[in-house]
Amino acid sequence: QAQLVESGGGLVQPGESLTLSCAASGFPLHFYDVGWFRQAPGKEREGVLCISRSGGSIFYDDSVKGRFTISRDNAKNTVYLQMNSLKPEDTAVYYCATDCPGRYYYEYWGQGTQVTVSS
Repeated sequence: QAQLVESGGGLVQPGESLTLSCAASGFPLHFYDVGWFRQAPGKEREGVLCISRSGGSIFYDDSVKGRFTISRDNAKNTVYLQMNSLKPEDTAVYYCATDCPGRYYYEYWGQGTQVTVSS
């Protein structure tokens, strides 16, 4: 069964770091640009970052510049979101999908992983 699975979320204190993983099974993730999205309580889902098939990064949220980085390991069929200097406003459910934010159709979405930043 082809699917995307996010992992790595959790509860952290402000200033700490987390690395989220977006692992694909049943299909080659390197065929796709991969986007990370997040949805905070009471808000719409928004795009955060995207990594192209060639490894280039595109930011969709200026608030994460300098703190978040995106990378991919094609051998592991996985895309990562490294989040440093986390802030309470980063609290959200984080999703990955097989294309960059702003598209009309995504072939695959993950189920989401909760990130909570709180002291």
